[in-house]
Amino acid sequence: MLRPEFLFKELQKNGVGFFSGVPDSLLKNFCAYVTDNTGKKEHIIAANEGCAVGLAAGYHIATGGIPLVYMQNSGMGNMTNPLLSLADEDVYNIPLILMIGWRGEPGVHDEPQHVKQGKVTCTLLEAMGIPYTVLPSEEDECIPILNDCFEHLKNKGSPYALVVRKNTFDKYSLSKKEETWYDMTREEAIEAIVESIGDRDVIVSTTGMASRELYEIRDRRGEGHDRDFLTVGSMGHSSQIALGIAMNRDEGRVICIDGDGAMLMHMGGMSTITTIGPKNLTHIVINNGVHDSVGGQPTVSREIDVLSIAKAMGYDTVASVDDVPALKDAIEHAEGTAFIEVMVRKGNRDDLGRPKTTPVENKESLMKFIRGM
Repeated sequence: MLRPEFLFKELQKNGVGFFSGVPDSLLKNFCAYVTDNTGKKEHIIAANEGCAVGLAAGYHIATGGIPLVYMQNSGMGNMTNPLLSLADEDVYNIPLILMIGWRGEPGVHDEPQHVKQGKVTCTLLEAMGIPYTVLPSEEDECIPILNDCFEHLKNKGSPYALVVRKNTFDKYSLSKKEETWYDMTREEAIEAIVESIGDRDVIVSTTGMASRELYEIRDRRGEGHDRDFLTVGSMGHSSQIALGIAMNRDEGRVICIDGDGAMLMHMGGMSTITTIGPKNLTHIVINNGVHDSVGGQPTVSREIDVLSIAKAMGYDTVASVDDVPALKDAIEHAEGTAFIEVMVRKGNRDDLGRPKTTPVENKESLMKFIRGM
């Protein structure tokens, strides 16, 4: 397997001096090594993949150096615009390396939300005119690949992609761990939410662990899953799905269970929620300060005042809580378009399962519930 240290040093040797992106489980060992061996100006975990491309372009313009942008292939949509209208050789011709985790690779078992993206990952790169290579897991095989990459960057001055398969990197544990001193877990918070809402209320939960925990909580309670929309993909968009439902539903509340990383990824959606102002939408952001589902890389949510942002956006009621009784009280007193920040510690159960229903089955059962069928 490929040691993160080996690749990092080879990249540095060839002039890579800046790293940015959104963490991915396939890249977590490499990203952990980068985090431990770079400073704040050399590595930025971006709000979304498009932002990372912008940061990389700025770094190159200021220094002439080579940046690397990492992401899961699901983030290719976020990066397409800045890649084609900024970094492309027909525009500003920015030399940068893309490191893309290949979730849903054909022939490799993965979750349903990754299957389509996996099929078209290489096709999308070809359509954008970005040369790419699948990164070998053997170190001696990496050297000629990296030579080709840097030769392209030198001669063409445009992006080059390294596509990373599952289990390419050897293990590496992050030593710069972000501590989160809160007693409540995310799962306890979600169970408190479920216990606090009405029989006609529906939940839209964000991608990652939150949806998996919600599914298991419903199983434990014997309640079925027809009142929940599990947003297994499309990170950052659960609040807008919830808004679309709330705008078109007169009976019951819509509860969005969001994550801090997802909220940051497309924060502008909060302004749309408050501008429309549905009185039946409660936006709950569970803030553990990390991208928990993909390796525990930190977000900036503990370095900004999320509650003040929500107030400035114009939510009718706002609250920040850090225990179960306060959370239940905040839900009970939520009025109008409401926002609740829930402070929890990071981590999840090792034996946490995955939904047994398909995304289509999940969608159709919720639609029947909303229609009273």
